[in-house]
Amino acid sequence: MSHSGESSESDDGGDDQEGSSFPERNIEDALTSFREQWQRELEMSPKRDRPKTQSTKPVKLDVSNDEESIENKAKHLFLKGIEYEERRKFYEAIQFYKRAVLLVPDIEFRLYESTKLKSNDDHQEGFEEDIKRIDDNTENCNEEIEEESDLVVKLSKIVNHNKCVCFPKFEQNTTHISALPMEIVLYILRWVVSSELDLRSLEMCSRVCRGFYISARDTEIWRLACVRVWGVNCGSYAPEYQSWRDMYLNRSRLRYNGCYISKTSYIRDGENSFQDQFYRPWHLVEYFRYLRFFPEGRVLMLTSTDEAQSCVNSLKHRTPRNPSVLIGHYRLHDNYVTLVLKKQEVKGITSYRKKKKDAIHDSGEQTFHIEYEIQDHHRRLNSQLKWLSYTIFTKYRNGHEAKNCLKEPSVREWRVSAIGGRYPPLKFSRVKSYTQESEAPLQ
Repeated sequence: MSHSGESSESDDGGDDQEGSSFPERNIEDALTSFREQWQRELEMSPKRDRPKTQSTKPVKLDVSNDEESIENKAKHLFLKGIEYEERRKFYEAIQFYKRAVLLVPDIEFRLYESTKLKSNDDHQEGFEEDIKRIDDNTENCNEEIEEESDLVVKLSKIVNHNKCVCFPKFEQNTTHISALPMEIVLYILRWVVSSELDLRSLEMCSRVCRGFYISARDTEIWRLACVRVWGVNCGSYAPEYQSWRDMYLNRSRLRYNGCYISKTSYIRDGENSFQDQFYRPWHLVEYFRYLRFFPEGRVLMLTSTDEAQSCVNSLKHRTPRNPSVLIGHYRLHDNYVTLVLKKQEVKGITSYRKKKKDAIHDSGEQTFHIEYEIQDHHRRLNSQLKWLSYTIFTKYRNGHEAKNCLKEPSVREWRVSAIGGRYPPLKFSRVKSYTQESEAPLQ
């Protein structure tokens, strides 16, 4: 009995478990079927979600396209305004400008940047092509004139073939000097030489490039320089010299971009002391003499114990302010130069007492006649002036004249030269301030 009861209870329990599992399976099947049906409906008829998915990615592309179209439209309107402004229709141009600025406020700046970049690219390409073409032409010219021996002829052919003085090595935003014609370049070089005959600066310009090298050797510039130096005695460079430049460099001449300076020193006896008759002092006297020549024949002379800087500055101008400077003229003949100098007339108010004193102590009017020989010194051409004669003519107010002359003795005389021992030769020293400015071109 008990066994049957247990079995019945166990059967009833198994039936209940099976009955409870059926509803759970049905619910899961229903949910899966619902989900599948819902997914199919979404795929078959997407009314709300599909526009959302489509509007996520293409929006950005549409915005960029719209911005580009707006900028292009603004550029088009701004260019239209420029066209109307060129036609002098300012009212219509302003209307287009306003419409363009309303679309893009900085449209003018954007348009300028775009055109600038484009022009720079085009210019760079053209610049590189020109440089390449120039190099090719130069190489061809070099191949053609390899047989030429003269450097000037070679460079002249290259410059004539290029039809330009020089070429810019880098890109230039402004007008380069290579755009100037040869006539203007030669006129500029005449200003470099100037009326002071600063041929040293001209030679410095010739070191820039081969175009300036050829321009600095222009025949007319050197011919005018020779005429300024020797005047009527210039003559022609042939047959003794090869060119006007060769004549200027090798013929004896004066130098104008500085001063000829000499230092003179001597010992002077002093007076005896009234306390000690055996004591007698000696004085060492030193002074400097400066000579400045100008191309037109004017010469300045200064004798002073001051420093060289102040003395050189007082000889900078043709009409010096220092009353102790002697003014005169010179004449050049071969390798000799003759000077005639006088003291400056000091104009001022003189009293009756001073006039009376001058009448008693008449110092007279002095005229200085000096002759030098142009020599070379330490491989420097025309850098020394040797004294040949020194004559002082004195004319007094009462009509009397006096002459004091010192001359270089001839070769036959055995005695020591009076002028050579008293006056040492003058040596040339260049002064930079004399050629810093150019007042007039070489003519």
